[in-house]
Amino acid sequence: MTSALSERAFLQLQRFFADASGIQLASGKQTLVASRLRKRVELLGLASFDAYCDHLSMPGNEDERQRAIDLLTTNETYFFREPAHFEMLSRLLRGPLSTGAIRIWSAACSTGEEPYSIAMSLADHRPDGNWEVVASDLSSRALEAARSGMFRMQRLELMPPGYLQRFCLRGTGKYAGSLLVQRALRQKVRVIAHNLLDSAAPLGRFDVIFLRNALIYFDAAKKQAILGRVIDQLLPGGLLFVGHSESLHGHRLPLQRVDKAVYRRI
Repeated sequence: MTSALSERAFLQLQRFFADASGIQLASGKQTLVASRLRKRVELLGLASFDAYCDHLSMPGNEDERQRAIDLLTTNETYFFREPAHFEMLSRLLRGPLSTGAIRIWSAACSTGEEPYSIAMSLADHRPDGNWEVVASDLSSRALEAARSGMFRMQRLELMPPGYLQRFCLRGTGKYAGSLLVQRALRQKVRVIAHNLLDSAAPLGRFDVIFLRNALIYFDAAKKQAILGRVIDQLLPGGLLFVGHSESLHGHRLPLQRVDKAVYRRI
C-alpha cells in the first residue's frame, strides 16, 4: 500500500508539472494528485510518492515523465461545448469564410471533441473541402484518443440534429454506446503534440483559433506569453475564441472584442 502524499513529494510534483506544462498545481490539490498517480506508483512497485519523484528525476525516464503529465492533465470536454461559439462559426462559414481556403487551430484540444465539432461545422457549410483543422495538445494520452476518433455517446448532447447520422458511425456489439467519427472527416483533422509554452510558428497561420478553457490554468505572466505566441499565428482580421469563463482583461494584445469570449486580431 502506497503511503500518503508527503508535503515534500507534492512540492516536487508541483515544480515538475509547472516546468513541463506551465500549469501551477494549487496547494489544495494534494488529494487530486495522489488519486491520479497512486495506481502508477503501485504499478511500478514503489513504496511512496517520494520514491516516485526520485524515479521521475532519473535520466532516461522521459516516457514516465510523459505518463505523469498525462495523468495530471485535465481532459474534460464534449462536442459543441459553448454552442454560441459554433453558432458564430456557422455564420462566418455562410459569410466571410464561405469561399477560399480556411485553416482553424484547436489549441489545447484535449481528447478531440472540439476539433471534430469544428470539422463537422466546416463539412456542413464548406463541402468543397478547402479547409484544414489542426488540433494540438500537451497530453499524449489525449492526443491518442483524438486520433482514434472514437467517443462515448454521452458527450454529444449539444450536437446539432443530423450531425451524428451524417458524420459518425454508431458502435455495435462491444462498441455499443460509442461513436466513431467518419474516416473522411478524421483525415481532415491533423492531430499534433504541442506545448502552449513553445513557439507555434511551425504550425503556420490561421483564420480562426480556438483557445478555450486552457488559459484559466496559467498565471498572468504565462497567460500573456501564451496569448502572444498564439496571436502571432492568427491572420490579421482572424478570430480568437476563448472560454466563456476566461477574461483577457488587463492583457495588452492586438485584439478587438467582437462578442462574448470572441476577439478579432487588429
